[in-house]
Amino acid sequence: MRVQRHTHGSVRFDKRRKTWNFLWYESGKRRSKLIGTKQEYPTKAAAWKAVESMKPKTDAAQPNNAPSVNNLFEQYKVEKMPQRQNTKRTYIVWFKHYVLTKWGTCTITDVQARHVELWLQSLELAPRSKAHVRGLLRTLWDYAMWSGGIPVQRNPMELVTVKGATKRLKKPRSLTVDEFQKFIAHLQDPFRLMALLCVTFGLRISECLALKWSDIDWLNQTLSIERRIVSQIVDSTKTEESQRKMAVDSAVLETLKLWKQSSQFSEPHDWVFASPTSLGRLPWSYAQVWDYYSYASRDAGIGHVSTHVLRHTYRSWLDAVGTPIAVQQKMMRHTDIRTTLNIYGDVVTDEMAQAGSKIARLALNGAQTERNAS
Repeated sequence: MRVQRHTHGSVRFDKRRKTWNFLWYESGKRRSKLIGTKQEYPTKAAAWKAVESMKPKTDAAQPNNAPSVNNLFEQYKVEKMPQRQNTKRTYIVWFKHYVLTKWGTCTITDVQARHVELWLQSLELAPRSKAHVRGLLRTLWDYAMWSGGIPVQRNPMELVTVKGATKRLKKPRSLTVDEFQKFIAHLQDPFRLMALLCVTFGLRISECLALKWSDIDWLNQTLSIERRIVSQIVDSTKTEESQRKMAVDSAVLETLKLWKQSSQFSEPHDWVFASPTSLGRLPWSYAQVWDYYSYASRDAGIGHVSTHVLRHTYRSWLDAVGTPIAVQQKMMRHTDIRTTLNIYGDVVTDEMAQAGSKIARLALNGAQTERNAS
């Protein structure tokens, strides 16, 4: 049996019947067609010429049974959509706003590299956002092959180039000690305490809002990061490394005690930042925190301060007080040290506590503490 393979099929000589046959796959099933005898086509090249003359008819007879992008997305939501609430919500928003708006009625095989790249170039998005959209299309292509909607092949989204996808358009902002003091001077509790905890422990706002009084070990002076809350839905932490027990400076602990004494929701199972409007069943929402932060930063005259600025500030202050990079990685609760700074090293628990206390003093007392210490 002699086989000559081409991209879209193969020619086989059947020695027993002395005939040439054309073999190909259609919708995952093997098909064959008689070309002719050895006398009619003495060589493989002659047999292939006969195949080429037949292929337009063969191809025309094959309907495009590939699923539409809309249908694929609905199936993907059920079978493969990430289960984390924040990730799931983000995927759905981006799919509906960009992918389905442009490609929803097309079949997935119509979504090809050149057209996608030109379309992405026309969008008024940052390069990293364009890369996210490309990633969604790549995910949908992978799902179409995984589910059997189309034959397994190279994902054409791998050919799409997005220039500058790895570069930030804006440098992450960090507050100086003086700016932070001006900022919290225009905040009332509990939002002032939220800002203090975020800059003292480098908390994401979703982790800060999800704190419960049971997470605080008053005797051993530790704070456990156990969960996060996104869109008022409780979820696990972003990564396993994010779930960590942090040392609490005595001054911060005292501030927490004062808030606990004044709060009407102070039982161990209560949220630290329980919202009175929900009768303590839920903490304050992210949108409410965003609004208060926006008003405070405007009144302080320091430019807009988002909730994540305080996590960047924490990282900058760790540098300022001379914290070793390996300690910074653990205190930032990054899974990979390259996320913190492309260096490796070991960590010492005492160093973490000392660095945390320095940050707490900066947050509570301002730059004067550091000047007095020196």
